[in-house]
Amino acid sequence: MKIAIPVKNDGSIDDHFGHCDYYKIFTISQDNQIVNQEIINAPQGCGCKSNIASVLQEKGVTIMLAGGIGGGAINVLGSAGIEVVRGCSGIANQIVQEYLAGNVEDSGNSCAQHELHHVDGENEHICQH
Repeated sequence: MKIAIPVKNDGSIDDHFGHCDYYKIFTISQDNQIVNQEIINAPQGCGCKSNIASVLQEKGVTIMLAGGIGGGAINVLGSAGIEVVRGCSGIANQIVQEYLAGNVEDSGNSCAQHELHHVDGENEHICQH
């Protein structure tokens, strides 16, 4: 299994998928251990209009742990066979461990303001534990 996370330069999950500094891809073994990490530079701009979904698909990613993400990006990732878990925040490596332990659930919230300058000031993005 491979998990991708949109990350800021400080190692935390970016609260907006399309504006992250890079994507970190975690390769997970059958016994739920992180066995490899890879960094993919992020294309700048709207995540739903970039080629990142196909790049992640080619890398074998099947899960995206994201903070804020719009419906368009969710649809593009879904079409590439990547399940999106929304509403995550914190340090990327830690949230992967929480996900593998079964402690992370999708928040159900997409960026409601996506079309209006890609801002979501209404919802604080935290993973639902």
